[in-house]
Amino acid sequence: MSVSLFAGDITLANVDAIINAANPQLLGGGGVDGAIHRAAGPALLAACKQIPDVDGIRCSFGEARYTEAGKLSARYVIHTVGPIYARDPEPAETLARAYTNSFKLALKLGCTTIAVPAISCGVYGYPHKQAADIAISVASVYAASLSITFYLTDRDVMLAFEQALSRQQHAQQ
Repeated sequence: MSVSLFAGDITLANVDAIINAANPQLLGGGGVDGAIHRAAGPALLAACKQIPDVDGIRCSFGEARYTEAGKLSARYVIHTVGPIYARDPEPAETLARAYTNSFKLALKLGCTTIAVPAISCGVYGYPHKQAADIAISVASVYAASLSITFYLTDRDVMLAFEQALSRQQHAQQ
């Protein structure tokens, strides 16, 4: 198994599960979340609505839930909510939990291949270098059991992840 980076559209990933950088309501949104919902079709929204909510919250920050994947090639969509950087008192802890809980859920579902976005690096405002270091660090813990591919479309985010992966590889040598 492994950790790798790919410059491309996560909705086209041929994997067991796609991780979705969702909002707490799990009803679609912008960025990666909106793209995944559009590509999956209405079945994904219907599946999300089946997840019980508490005051409109279906998935708290740092947690993960799963649904079937609708029209996507993946079997599952694992929805996770990363931190809003400027509002979270401990954003690094929340971001690490979002990745950890997603990877644990993928293993519980019997997945071996997963596609992952740069959680919280868009509208949630997480600094790319710090987010990449956390993502790669957590992914490396699960790389023995999962083939993890980060799907990245932004050049600056890709550069941050390339550097983080390089640092992680050098640290393991």
